[in-house]
Amino acid sequence: MKISRIDLWHVAIPTRATFRPSWIPGFPQTENRFTLIRLVTASGIEGWAAGAAIARERQGLGSLLGPYLLGERADDIASVRQRIREMGYLGVRSGWIEPACWDIVGKARGKPVWELLGGAPGAVRLYASTGELRPAAERARDVEQRLAEGFSAVKLRVHAPTLAEDVALIEGVRSAVGEKAVLGVDANQGWRVAVVADAPRWDFERALAFCRRAEELGYSWVEEPLPMDDHAGLARLRASLPSIDLAGGELNSQGLPEFRAMIEKGCYDLYQPDATFCGGVAETWQIVQLVKAAGARYTPHTWTNGIGFAVNLQLQGASPFRADTLLEYPLEPPGWIPEVRDGILDAPWTHARGELELPRAPGLGFRIDKRALRRFGKRFFTATPLRVAVSAVLDKGIAVAREAGATRDARLAARTAELDARGDLVDHALRTEPGA
Repeated sequence: MKISRIDLWHVAIPTRATFRPSWIPGFPQTENRFTLIRLVTASGIEGWAAGAAIARERQGLGSLLGPYLLGERADDIASVRQRIREMGYLGVRSGWIEPACWDIVGKARGKPVWELLGGAPGAVRLYASTGELRPAAERARDVEQRLAEGFSAVKLRVHAPTLAEDVALIEGVRSAVGEKAVLGVDANQGWRVAVVADAPRWDFERALAFCRRAEELGYSWVEEPLPMDDHAGLARLRASLPSIDLAGGELNSQGLPEFRAMIEKGCYDLYQPDATFCGGVAETWQIVQLVKAAGARYTPHTWTNGIGFAVNLQLQGASPFRADTLLEYPLEPPGWIPEVRDGILDAPWTHARGELELPRAPGLGFRIDKRALRRFGKRFFTATPLRVAVSAVLDKGIAVAREAGATRDARLAARTAELDARGDLVDHALRTEPGA
């Protein structure tokens, strides 16, 4: 199970049409970009994961990953989490890498990750998640199309300069489609981005007015109507809305401690951690248990790429809330479609009448299309023990490199002896908090 090789790629999959994400006003997106990682064990098992990217901002990541992860056991999730936490001290948040270890463990055991987490086979129900701002009449036609495809629920986006414009959109859609659709709406105020064009900034009064109108119109939930760190405002807003759910947490990246604080303050009814942002599978699973104990609910954010979707699909498949929550299914034709989201997978994650059968393949349940990867990806780093050793000698000199290597080898050997005396490492990882 020891990690003996690490490969990194920049991936850019062209969209079929320009996609204009509502959460970055003025930004025409023409590619689905992400960083792809492959971990390979000494026995040849591959584990894959991916982190959403704007460009090539992780170009130097490999020089950090090699010394941190080579030689670690992929099934020692607790140690991998700690190594990732340590990289975070240096400003490199890399929780998206941890699912690659679950991919390896699942393949080694011949089980999908949802089964490792205690889930049962079957399907998860989906909601269609839009991604652009469109006029009410056009959006109503989109909702009708999603209903015809078998979805029962659709999430809209609002991000207009004024409250009146946002309210007009949700009123127009509800009036056009009637009560037959379950509707939610995302304000994307949790993490405001104004790098290209200006973006609306909601205060408490605007958030309250919008949410009350959505409540009156029978919307089921509103996502992130206030900044992600405004815990007091979110709790106050939630207490003011008796019959509509507040949802959020998709880009909260501090993991378990941050979600514990939000849960204790009562920020949301529906928590949406994305395992590729908040720390990985084990971290998210512990958050799910806190959500359950608090009497709230969970369903993950999934708007990244096909691998990120797969990771969160596995968690939803094992979730105690699977029966009464819907999983986000990003879909905004013509720009954002499964072939773009999942372009390096051997098959896209396609739904059937608004449901998606849990994959039975071991690990994260997908296979990489190597031909597509060669087309859309550019490998920019490979780490092996020999390469890292040579780099250390060139950087520090042979004596210092040898001393550091011997110390690390001794730590890994001691950890291996400790693990050999322990029971189920997966169970241990799900109970051990980061830093422990």
